[in-house]
Amino acid sequence: MPPRNTVEVDCTFPYTIKQAQPHSLVLICIFWYFSTMEYTPRVLISLFGCYMLLLHITSITVSPALALEDCEFPAIFNFGDSNSDTGGFAASIYPPPTPYGETYFHMPVGRMSDGRLIVDFLAKSLGHPYLSAYLDSLGTNFSHGANFATSASTIRLPDLILPAGGFSPFYLDIQYVQFRELKSRSQLIRQRGGIFASLMPKEEYFSKALYTFDIGQNDLGEGFFGNKTIQEVNASVPDIITGFSTNIKKIYDLGARSFWIHNTGPIGCVPYILVKFPSAQKDEVGCAKAYNGVAQHFNHELKQAIVQLRKDLPLAAFTYVDVYSVKYSIFKEPKKYGFELPLVACCGYGGKYNYNSSTGCGATITVNGSQIFVGSCKNPSARVNWDGIHYTEAAAKFVFEKISTGAYSDPPLPLKQACHRSGNKKK
Repeated sequence: MPPRNTVEVDCTFPYTIKQAQPHSLVLICIFWYFSTMEYTPRVLISLFGCYMLLLHITSITVSPALALEDCEFPAIFNFGDSNSDTGGFAASIYPPPTPYGETYFHMPVGRMSDGRLIVDFLAKSLGHPYLSAYLDSLGTNFSHGANFATSASTIRLPDLILPAGGFSPFYLDIQYVQFRELKSRSQLIRQRGGIFASLMPKEEYFSKALYTFDIGQNDLGEGFFGNKTIQEVNASVPDIITGFSTNIKKIYDLGARSFWIHNTGPIGCVPYILVKFPSAQKDEVGCAKAYNGVAQHFNHELKQAIVQLRKDLPLAAFTYVDVYSVKYSIFKEPKKYGFELPLVACCGYGGKYNYNSSTGCGATITVNGSQIFVGSCKNPSARVNWDGIHYTEAAAKFVFEKISTGAYSDPPLPLKQACHRSGNKKK
């Protein structure tokens, strides 16, 4: 069998080419033309044959994505947890203190990071301002979308809700309700006119918008911190995924057509898991192997659910984005990508991982009679983990640059072509 991306060729050159690589054929045609510089019928026929051959090679070797037009996403509607929360938690429950936000915004702005999140880079790449949190009543602008993500949110209704427990009351079902209300009420505001009309999305934006999702990690964390075994958490995944699919269908029924869905990251590589379960078996990188295994199981089931959603909702475009692989690559080869101490929190205090669940980033603690502020490390731009749970802006930027190309997507289309349904025929 010929090697992959080869073409059986027998042109009327002075010699025969067999199983030539496509790039080699281009060079051969150019070299042969300039070496002959003749215009006999035989040469002209050969040149025509070479031209047709190159057209054929181009058609079979050029990525299908190059033939697709970029999409026009006039708005973005985001659903999720702290990985993409741009101020919902801060507006409704508790704002993160200094030094959160210090790298880019130079002040806390509701993000659980030192700066921008993946969703911020995503919005900017599509030509939009950063998304306003739906729950934020001050200075919000929904003309190009809204963010329903809230830190500590889950897909399913959590057993314990803040402040009694560690999870947000704004789980995915509630985020759907918020989206439904925004859609209906925003159009009433636009119809009335006035100064607020321009702050609302146009009606046609809802069907043309990009709908982004990054949620599920807290459902797994709820199981881990609820004293469930690895096996019990794994067993809960199908029900979690069912809840996700149900909400996707409800959002689809309200007009959504383009879905950009992140899988969950390597939860076994973050300090809050490594500190909570110190005896967990580690992989070669130092991550808790079994906990990453649960994340991988969740991701497998999520991907299968998206395959089914493509069948159930054939008018929608679904892009499954493998952020797990990109994030894990940082932990595996940090120096290659300009990072250091990937398992150690930048903003924290104490222990191997610079993390203590009772002493969070931005807190003031007493050590040996002295007051100590739990602040940032010297160079957050070289660190992966910000506060023991969340990623730094530098890590978020790295992940976005990788996933936006389509190299980690199914179908393998870049972000700007996520409206195309080429993946719906996949099995």
